[in-house]
Amino acid sequence: MKQNCFRLLRLVNNLIDISKIDAKSFELHLRNCNIVSIIKEITMSVSDYIENKGIRLVFDTDIEEKIMDCDDEKIERIILNLLSNAIKFTPKGGGIFVNVYNKDEGLYIKIEDNGIGIPENKQSQIFQRFCQIDAMFTRQHEGSGIGLNLVKSLVEMHGGTITFESKIGVGTSFCINLPYRKVEEKVVQYSALGKQAHIERINVEFSDIYLTGS
Repeated sequence: MKQNCFRLLRLVNNLIDISKIDAKSFELHLRNCNIVSIIKEITMSVSDYIENKGIRLVFDTDIEEKIMDCDDEKIERIILNLLSNAIKFTPKGGGIFVNVYNKDEGLYIKIEDNGIGIPENKQSQIFQRFCQIDAMFTRQHEGSGIGLNLVKSLVEMHGGTITFESKIGVGTSFCINLPYRKVEEKVVQYSALGKQAHIERINVEFSDIYLTGS
């Protein structure tokens, strides 16, 4: 029952945000943050969940600090959504790899899995609204088809781009490029760990993954 409530909440939240984006009334709350720390904390906050499903999680970065403007809550949502997709399609014994690379002009984020991959005939559609790349598999992993469309919109609102590569039986990687920008304010410390709101957001974003699933 609780899982279904989280799924419904996720759907409603996504629909509201998509409607706001379409109406150009969706706003980012940009702050100067250490975005590397944000991505690392978000990733590690779900490590137990991922590893309990028999999936290996690896986080790697070539830089420990990169202060740039971002909406930390939206970055959290982007990362959680991509991790959720990776978990859904990575079998027990597989791996998920989160890599962060520094660039002079910004930051490069790569989330990669060695799961089942996306069929070629679906790849041109995955960022389209209501496209369910998972519908061809099992209802256990079925989503609303909004998540990746919203992720793309959130990345682009940050001035960035998102691309992907996938091969059946090999895996999928999503790559995000975010430009380096700063707003005129002090640096804000982000902390995901121990925050009840963050835990609820994990439950919502991971609601498509049934706890009884593999």
